[in-house]
Amino acid sequence: MTTKKIPKEKKGKDDVVVQLRIRVRAYENKILDTSVKQIIDTALRYDATIVGPIPLPTEIKKYTVNRASFVFKNAREQFEIRIHKRVIDILNPNAKTIEALTNLSLPSGVDIDVKMM
Repeated sequence: MTTKKIPKEKKGKDDVVVQLRIRVRAYENKILDTSVKQIIDTALRYDATIVGPIPLPTEIKKYTVNRASFVFKNAREQFEIRIHKRVIDILNPNAKTIEALTNLSLPSGVDIDVKMM
């Protein structure tokens, strides 16, 4: 049995897809959803193609603390912090879209990571 090698088609410079990946994180999901909606509305205003928002798993950090400092060692209290995350992909953004997204003012407590792929 013989195998043939099929040549792969070469992509030209016109076929390169530039992708802007925005990762948004916040402690409260309502603030996160409003900021994601604001980002999407801004990108749609400049005719950008959007994929998302894609919800990522919520990161939960748990802390256990003794209630009393000396006598009651078995009495403990647990606290947790939930970090909600979303990912938005913008395909082939133009210069106006990127400029509008950088000038966007979002509420405090929202962390944004932007990567260009």
